[in-house]
Amino acid sequence: MGSATIKLGGLVSPSGMQEIDRVIKSFEGVYKESVSVLFKLNKPGKVKLNFDTARLSIQEIVNAITALGYQILKLKVKII
Repeated sequence: MGSATIKLGGLVSPSGMQEIDRVIKSFEGVYKESVSVLFKLNKPGKVKLNFDTARLSIQEIVNAITALGYQILKLKVKII
């Protein structure tokens, strides 16, 4: 299992938060109950999630987030 924390640039609204949440939860291998997308005005957004490393790579998640137009400012991944 992997655990990831991703800091995002460009997340400026609650609707963006919902969009990221929906896209991440659509992946097979993401533990949906672990997904948390945080948004604070004038601060980078943050995504936390757990995922099955045998079924999904963090790069696939990163690619989906950047395809939505958000920047990855920092990525921290732990393999548990």
